[in-house]
Amino acid sequence: MSTSSIQSRPDKSGVDPTVPPRRWLVVGLASLAGFLLTILWSAKFVDGVIGDNVANTLLGHDAENTEITGVAAGIAFAFVTGLAGTFTACNIAVFGTMAPILGRAPGWRDRTRATMGPLLWLTVGLVTVSAVYGAIVGFVGTSMPQFSTAQNVPGELSARSVQSMIVFGLIGLAMLYLGLAALKIVPDPFDGRDRARMIFLGVLVGGFLIGRPFPLFRHMFRDAAERGDPLYGAGAFVLQSVGNVVVMALLLVLVAAVFGGRIARWLGARPHRAVVLTAAGLIVAGVFTFLYWDVRLLANRDLIWYPRLWR
Repeated sequence: MSTSSIQSRPDKSGVDPTVPPRRWLVVGLASLAGFLLTILWSAKFVDGVIGDNVANTLLGHDAENTEITGVAAGIAFAFVTGLAGTFTACNIAVFGTMAPILGRAPGWRDRTRATMGPLLWLTVGLVTVSAVYGAIVGFVGTSMPQFSTAQNVPGELSARSVQSMIVFGLIGLAMLYLGLAALKIVPDPFDGRDRARMIFLGVLVGGFLIGRPFPLFRHMFRDAAERGDPLYGAGAFVLQSVGNVVVMALLLVLVAAVFGGRIARWLGARPHRAVVLTAAGLIVAGVFTFLYWDVRLLANRDLIWYPRLWR
C-alpha cells in the first residue's frame, strides 16, 4: 500500500479525506520520536551483543576475527552477517519502508500477493545498487575509505566517517522528504507511480552499504576488495543486502496475511490513517538516520555536544 494508491478525492465539503487534519502534529511527533531514538540507540549493544552473537552462532565461529577462506565461505558470511545486521542503526530506517507496502486485498492469499509485488520492486532497487557497488569494490576497493582499519581519533573525522555522513545524511533527507510528501506538505515526485516509489526505496536501502561502518560488513568489504573480483563483490553485496531485509520482509508478509483484514478495515474507516502511518514511518526513519549519522557522529568524535545515553 502506498499513499499514491489511496484515492485522493475531496468529499462534499471539499476536504480531501486522505489528508490528516493535523499534518504538522504528525511531523512534530514523528520527528521527536526519531530524535529520541538517536539518544537511546546503542551501537555497541546492537552491533556487538546482537549482531556478533547472531553471526557467531549461525557461522559456528568468531565471525569478525576469522579469515574468510574461499568463495563459498564468503557467500555464506555475506548472507549471515546481513541477517545479523538486521537491527543495526542503518537498518532501523528500513522499518520506514514497511508501512507503504501492506496489501489491502480482502483475502489473506490476495493480501499476501498484493504485498509481495511492492516487495519485489523494492528488491529490484536494492539489488541494483548492491550489485553495482559490490562490483566497484571488487575492482578498486583497496583504495576506498571503507577498506581502512585505522581507529577513529577523537577530535578528527576520518575519510571513512565523512563517507558515512554524506551517504546516510542524503538517505535520511530523502526519507524525510518522502514522509512530508505523503502528507502533501511538499510535492510528491512519485505521485501515481507506485513501482518507481518502491524501486527508489530499495535504492535507499541498498545505499546503506555505501559507507556502512558495521564491523562485520567491513570484514566482508575487505575480503571482496582483496579478492579483486567484481563478480564476487557484486554477489556478496547483494546477499548482504538481501539478508538485511529478509526478516522484515517475512514479518511484513505475515502481518499482511494474518492481520491484513483488520488493518484494512481500520484504515478504511478513516482514509487518512494510512497516510499518517506511511508518513510517520518515513519521517521517524529520516530524522533518525540524519541526526544519528550527521550530528551524533560528530559528538562521538568529540567535535560537538549531543545528548546520548551511550557512545
